[in-house]
Amino acid sequence: MGILYLVPTPVGNMEDITMRALKVLREADLILAEDTRTSSNLLRHFDIRNAMLSYHKFNEHQTVQSIVERLLAGQTIAVVSDAGTPGISDPGFLVAREAIRAGIEVITLPGATAFVPALVSSGLPCDRFCFEGFLPQKKGRKTRIQALAEETRTMIFYESPHRIVKTLTQFVEVFGSERQTSVCREISKIHEESIRGTLGEVLQHFTETEPRGEFVIVVAPLNTPLQKKKKEKDKQPIKE
Repeated sequence: MGILYLVPTPVGNMEDITMRALKVLREADLILAEDTRTSSNLLRHFDIRNAMLSYHKFNEHQTVQSIVERLLAGQTIAVVSDAGTPGISDPGFLVAREAIRAGIEVITLPGATAFVPALVSSGLPCDRFCFEGFLPQKKGRKTRIQALAEETRTMIFYESPHRIVKTLTQFVEVFGSERQTSVCREISKIHEESIRGTLGEVLQHFTETEPRGEFVIVVAPLNTPLQKKKKEKDKQPIKE
């Protein structure tokens, strides 16, 4: 019986890949890639020439059974997404679940993912958090945001440059303009930056500055120490 490996790939800088990930990719009988064109660039960079098969959200239900059969036949298969850890807002969950159901060993390698560095560098509480990934684009979007209004853990969202202003605007409407946030873009790339402040301030920044790259939005939970401190300051009498 084979082994299924879920292999994180760099979210930006090629040097973020681990030695163990390279070893697994070199030894795998087959690499399942979200986009073979993107993964080809990575594999070519490290001179890896193993067989690849396209595996993404549009074909995973049709191909998962044949993948399980390959594993049962003894093949070692590695799953990679375009960037980051498979299964985190990327294909990976379904094949892992079906492999486990078939009694196949599933191993996930530690490695790159975008939300962890964004959270840790945000300056917001990171001992307890909830990862929301991409919000629904249409149906259920407002309902989901409203359901998080009383969330007492730091919240993490992924967003595209085309919807970042819309999302921040909706956050202001539901969470309030004074809620603290950190918006990190292009993690591990040349133009990586974090914009920190209140939701109102960060919304204004991206309204005036064209959003570019992929974004991770980290939003403070309800009643963080920073919020409480600001409320107490606002309540103090003004000295004449």
